[in-house]
Amino acid sequence: MKKFILSLIALSVLCLTTVASAKTIRIGTEGAYPPWNNLNSAGELEGAEIDFGNELCKRMSADCEWVTQDWDGIIPALLNGKYDIIIAGMSITEERKEKVNFTTGYMTDPASFAVLKGSGLANLSVGSEKVNLNNAGGKEQAAIGQLIAAMNGKTVCVQSSTIHQNFLEKHMAGAVDVRLYQAVDDHNLDLAAGRCDAILADVGSLIDFMDSDGGVDVVLTGPKFSGGVFGDGVGGAVRKEDTDILEMFNKAIAEMSADGTTAEITKQWFGRDISM
Repeated sequence: MKKFILSLIALSVLCLTTVASAKTIRIGTEGAYPPWNNLNSAGELEGAEIDFGNELCKRMSADCEWVTQDWDGIIPALLNGKYDIIIAGMSITEERKEKVNFTTGYMTDPASFAVLKGSGLANLSVGSEKVNLNNAGGKEQAAIGQLIAAMNGKTVCVQSSTIHQNFLEKHMAGAVDVRLYQAVDDHNLDLAAGRCDAILADVGSLIDFMDSDGGVDVVLTGPKFSGGVFGDGVGGAVRKEDTDILEMFNKAIAEMSADGTTAEITKQWFGRDISM
């Protein structure tokens, strides 16, 4: 019996190795969401998830190829076979789980609003520094109510097809004018130019913008949001039938989490540990 079990384990390892070596694993990413993933001035992909994905492939002994794709078409392109897995700052949400399977979460970062320093929205206080929307109670609802009152009639710019758009539509519909953009760089530019009253995005992305020349007059405001429509951390997305790829990546993700590699990558790119 013991020999039989060992044989099954060996066969499982062999199958995973065969998957990795049988073809190039194509990884889809946006390439426009620093510091998660971004195309630099030389046209090369860089960022926390690029280093993370490359290390995953190294540990799986897999030949991997990165493929860039606009965000609003990133899941349809996966389902149509353009690549095998998405590693692109994608939050694990119930809505997305209807279409894809997710790996174990590997990084997490709250969301926040950002505004111009001289605006009346800077330094907003709503009674809570952090708002977790999982099983949100009276305190969390009160904070959202105060936020709505402060931003009533304002224009909030956000990337389309994101958890940030979902938050505005679910919790602030009718109170703010939601303006959608294809990429975060576009709404960042409009905020800096005064064409937006506020933007909503991941804290890491906002800090990256604030550290750039274009974001010197931008500050975070209000609480940090997590849970609910913001999901349960960031994971890789695969087609539902690709259970072999899912198992491969989960094994490598667990190893990198256990030995601190993911934490070190996030410290390098975010200046803090946002690993899960």
